[in-house]
Amino acid sequence: MRLEERLKLFKDVFAPKSGEKILFLVDIPHDNIRDSALWKDRRKMAQEWYNTFREMGSEQGFSVVILEYDATGQPNAPIPQEIVDATRKSNLVIAMTEFSATSSLVPICLAEGSTTRCASMPTVERRMEETAFRADYAEVQMYATAIEQMLNNAIAAEVVFSTGDTLYVDLRNRVAKSDSGDCSIKGQFINFPSGEGCKAPYEATSEESYKFGKSNTEGILPVSYDEEIVKYIIKNNRIVEVIGNSRKAEEMRIFFAENDSRRNIAELGIGCNPKAVITGNVLEDEKVGLHIAYGMSSHLGGKIKSDVHQDICYSKGCPVEGTTLTLVNSDGSKTKLIRDAMLCYHLLK
Repeated sequence: MRLEERLKLFKDVFAPKSGEKILFLVDIPHDNIRDSALWKDRRKMAQEWYNTFREMGSEQGFSVVILEYDATGQPNAPIPQEIVDATRKSNLVIAMTEFSATSSLVPICLAEGSTTRCASMPTVERRMEETAFRADYAEVQMYATAIEQMLNNAIAAEVVFSTGDTLYVDLRNRVAKSDSGDCSIKGQFINFPSGEGCKAPYEATSEESYKFGKSNTEGILPVSYDEEIVKYIIKNNRIVEVIGNSRKAEEMRIFFAENDSRRNIAELGIGCNPKAVITGNVLEDEKVGLHIAYGMSSHLGGKIKSDVHQDICYSKGCPVEGTTLTLVNSDGSKTKLIRDAMLCYHLLK
């Protein structure tokens, strides 16, 4: 991406303003948390973005700082308090990290009276400047908003996977969100690259179940781990059983037993960035099409807090594909939004 293209991207997406404080966050390996070539290049990329922002700031009158902190070692584990404090004092935060800091950053952005907006970019790669970053974000916004509206009109989603498994997702009593690549307004939180609409399933917490009954989210969620399929049995929006005799299956049984909140089905997401490609990097993969997450949902309008939010992608080209996704609308009609594991863009125009 040429400098002039990068400058346009920064202005279109982040819109830094005179007098603002811009903060870049970078996590660094330590102790048993090993470095990698991609992680090293991400830190280099962050430094390059920081330098460009500094040049912009000298002309436009905003300040830029970059801070490093010891990596947490797990996505959405709490980041150091001094970094949280620095974030609260900043207007724009760009987190180019190895491990997602979403669980720490979202509450800052959503706090009453917050003047902080954040772009979370965990595992971002330089090559994305030639793929998902190049999207027409006006077009992405149109698609994401359309998906948000469709999810808000839906009471459920029916998913059929390439394994033959099926999953019914209860979408009642929740409000959908869209992530369109606009990080210009205080209080906003986005993932970048952007492009999706999503909704937390109805979880039937104790306060809600009295009024609305149990969650109807039920079925099988197949997950590929290094060409091995592990299947999660889901009832009442929770992973209740892990099917498989492999070491990975046993590892996941232990993982879910360690923290019951991890069992929660946290998100039904539909990516809509036409320039995004499947490479195995979840940050970009989820912007291609269907993804489903377990764990924390509170940052998406759900009720469950957890120490993990793990997305699993099911677009065309993923090890397991979501062959079809059909929305069950509030009037009883149905909309097949995904066919042959690909988003039907024509329905969004």
